[in-house]
Amino acid sequence: MRKLILLLVVLFSIISNSRAQQKATTENGKKVILNDNGTWIYADSASFGKAVIPSLSNIEFPKINSKDVVITHEGFSLVYNEEHEQAAWVAYELTEQETQKLFERTDKFIVDPKVKTGSANDNDYAGSGYDRGHLAPASDMGWSAKSMAESFYYSNMSPQAASFNRGIWKRLEEQVRSWALDNEAVYVVTGPVLTPGLSTIGSNKVSVPNYYYKVILDYRSPSIKGIGFIMANSGSTDILFNYAVPIDSVEKFTGIDFFPSLPDEEEAQIERTLCKECWSWEIKKAGSEHSGDKGTSSVQCSGTTKAGARCKNKTLNESGYCHLHGDQKNGGSTIDEPSSTPAKRSTSVQCSGTTKAGTRCKHMTYNPNGRCHQHGGN
Repeated sequence: MRKLILLLVVLFSIISNSRAQQKATTENGKKVILNDNGTWIYADSASFGKAVIPSLSNIEFPKINSKDVVITHEGFSLVYNEEHEQAAWVAYELTEQETQKLFERTDKFIVDPKVKTGSANDNDYAGSGYDRGHLAPASDMGWSAKSMAESFYYSNMSPQAASFNRGIWKRLEEQVRSWALDNEAVYVVTGPVLTPGLSTIGSNKVSVPNYYYKVILDYRSPSIKGIGFIMANSGSTDILFNYAVPIDSVEKFTGIDFFPSLPDEEEAQIERTLCKECWSWEIKKAGSEHSGDKGTSSVQCSGTTKAGARCKNKTLNESGYCHLHGDQKNGGSTIDEPSSTPAKRSTSVQCSGTTKAGTRCKHMTYNPNGRCHQHGGN
């Protein structure tokens, strides 16, 4: 026990306190700001409590290999995989302002003129049974006529099952836009998982991926954080919360090194840490505080963290408490200790909660009390 205490003293020497944040010094002398939810930022990158303004160029780019050719369009960049006739990855920053839709979809799918070897085309997808699934969503590119038009390049398309493209993948895209609203801006890298032996469509032999990935980085205070997703190319009614994984897991699954321009220590910390509760799981629209569920609006949780600060999570629960602090409504304590959390179900069930419209919630959940995170799951 004494050794553990000494180690903690060496790692973090607390130099000042605030209600919800603490300043500390790492063993190599770097100053950091610790948040009560377990996330952190480097203190040198911004004044305490103010937004971090990234100074790194192309922070969203994964590691670029010697044979890679980066193609840059107005709203996104990509590396094209000629063998599979689609992008290996698409990367872009999505700001809060860019979620404001100024231009409608063009729905004009065209060959990318910047792919010198030629990309897929209409004939490859015609009659294939697969959707031309956007990697960089058209709805993320509505801030400019040019970015909207370029989002329909075939270099930005990948064969997706209709139930996937129009279902859970679309929900994830909406969630990312909501996070851009919540966090001022996010960096997004997304693409297919390209492996040997995939089935193909069309004369250009466009590979049909079995899985897709998406990683998101929030590089602004009050918390720097990252989150990843790996999804099978098939329909699903499960909730997005259950798909979230550390970025490290996506790197191992895809073989791609994400966010290599970050300082090594910072990159490692972000990519191995997964704090699902640090992200709001409601889907909000640009210019509105309302979530994607009709007749509902989110409020800040009335719960109190163990550090004594008010919880910053947003919630749709009528109680006014998020899924972490639901028991505080009746004078209970926080649900922060892992040892006090019941074991999750081995299979998901439909949430037993009721929406404000009076219908049963359609979310699926592994929570032992049979309720999803929006209706008091624990």
